[in-house]
Amino acid sequence: MRHDFDVMVEFLKARLREDENAAKALKPSKNGDVARLRDRILADVEAKRRLMDWVFAPQRELGEWEHSFAGGLVIKQWMRFRQPVIEQLVAAYADHPDFHPEWKLIEVEPIEDGSRTRVSR
Repeated sequence: MRHDFDVMVEFLKARLREDENAAKALKPSKNGDVARLRDRILADVEAKRRLMDWVFAPQRELGEWEHSFAGGLVIKQWMRFRQPVIEQLVAAYADHPDFHPEWKLIEVEPIEDGSRTRVSR
């Protein structure tokens, strides 16, 4: 699973670079709408990069301790709670040709009587 997560992270980094490059390539218009859109896209890319930094902060902060048994357990727990952030960010690119179908988020819907749930993709 870790390998797939690493692939997902690299996919997300590549999409953010594409979004950033596309935004920077936009030519300003007379009414300012394009400039506002460009600025919004660039701010969105930066916010997503900060979220990614937050996801991986525990690994940077633990340093070499990460490779100890206790450090490995701490990292595993941190990632268990933080990995969904990356999964949500990646889901926005489901229409990209490099998106892996297994990355599609699973939606859980309550059944009418409220006693069970149905899982759909």
